[in-house]
Amino acid sequence: MSTTQTVPQGKDTAIAGDLHMSFELGDKSWKVTVSDGRHGPSRYNVDAGDTAAVAHCIDKVRERCKLEPQAKVHSCYEAGRDGWWLHRWLIEQGVDNIVVDSSSIEVNRHARRAKTDRIDGDKLLAMLLRHHRGERVWSVVHEPTPEDEDARRMHRELARLTQERTSHMNRIGSLLVLHNLRPHVIIGGRDWARWWARHGEQVPPVLRAEIERESARLALVKQQVKVLETERRQELTDGKQPLVAQLAQLRAIGPRGAWVLVKEVFGWRRFANRRELAGCLGLAPTPYDSGGSQIEQGISKAGNKRARTLLVELAWSWLRYQPDSALSQWFNRRFGAGGKRMRRIGIVALARKLAIALWRYLQYGEIPAGASLKPAAA
Repeated sequence: MSTTQTVPQGKDTAIAGDLHMSFELGDKSWKVTVSDGRHGPSRYNVDAGDTAAVAHCIDKVRERCKLEPQAKVHSCYEAGRDGWWLHRWLIEQGVDNIVVDSSSIEVNRHARRAKTDRIDGDKLLAMLLRHHRGERVWSVVHEPTPEDEDARRMHRELARLTQERTSHMNRIGSLLVLHNLRPHVIIGGRDWARWWARHGEQVPPVLRAEIERESARLALVKQQVKVLETERRQELTDGKQPLVAQLAQLRAIGPRGAWVLVKEVFGWRRFANRRELAGCLGLAPTPYDSGGSQIEQGISKAGNKRARTLLVELAWSWLRYQPDSALSQWFNRRFGAGGKRMRRIGIVALARKLAIALWRYLQYGEIPAGASLKPAAA
C-alpha cells in the first residue's frame, strides 16, 4: 500500500473556480504546488524569495485551468524562518493565505516514511483543500501586526544576550580552573580587572590571550545588555507601556516578567475564554481515553514556550509573595502536603490558573482574589 498522500481529484474537493496553492519553503528554493481541485496539481520550483516568479506561477495555472483573472486564490505554508513577510505580501496580492503550525500537521506513523519537498507540497495542498471544505486538519498561527511583531524583539534579544553572558563567564571560569585559579570575584565584574592583573601571569601566554579575548566579548555583551535594559526602563518611566506597568503592580511580578507576558501574549492576542488562553500557552490538558485506557498525559506544550516557562517561574514567586491569595491557598490545600513530584505537578496547574487570573486582571481590571498590589511610588 502506498504511503504517499495524493491530491484529491474530485469536483467536490474545492470551491468551484478557485485556485489552491501550497508553499514548501527552503533556504535556496521553494516548491510551489497549485491546483484548482479538478485538474492535477502543477508544481514549480522558484528561487527563494522570488515573488515575481510566484505571481507568474499563479498566472500560468489560471491560464492552464482556464480560470477568470479574478478567480480567488487560497494558499498556505508552514510557520518557519521566513516569518510573516510572505504572508503579508500574499495578502497584498489578494491571496487568501494562512500560516500553519507545522507541529499540528498529521504525519504517517510508519517507522519509515518517504519525505521529499514534492510529497510535502502535495500533502499541504491536499490538507488546504480539506481545510476549505470545513475539516479541522491543523492549527492556524495567529498573525501579529508588524508593530506587535517588532515589539517582541527587545526582550528576545535580551534573553539571548543574557545566555551569552553566562556562557562567556562559565567559559572563563573553566579555563582558569585548568591552572587551579578560582576567582573570588565575579568574572567580568567591577573587581575582575584588578584580580586578573594580579593572577593573569600564572596562566600560559596562549591561554592568557584566549581568556582576554573571551573577557572582551563578555564586556561587549554586558554593555549591550545594559543599553537594552536602560531603554526598557526608560519606556516604563515615560508611561509608554501601560499594560506592562499595570501587570507589574502585582506583587511577585517584576517589570521583566510583565514585559515578556505583555509582548508575547496579553498585549496583542484576544481570547474568547480561558480555554483559548490555555491552548495558546500550551497549558491545556491532553487526556488519552481509548478503549479501556484513560490516561492524563499532562499539558500539551504546544503554545508559546517563552510565556509558558515564565508563568511556571512566576507561579513559584506567587506562592512566596502572595501567600494570602486564593490561588496560593488552593495550591497549599491541594498540593502543599504532597512530595516534590506532586508540588511540581501542582505548580503547572497553578501557572495555568495564574495565567487566567492575569488575563482577567488586564482585560477586565479584576484583581486576583486575595492578591495585593505593590505600594504606590512616592
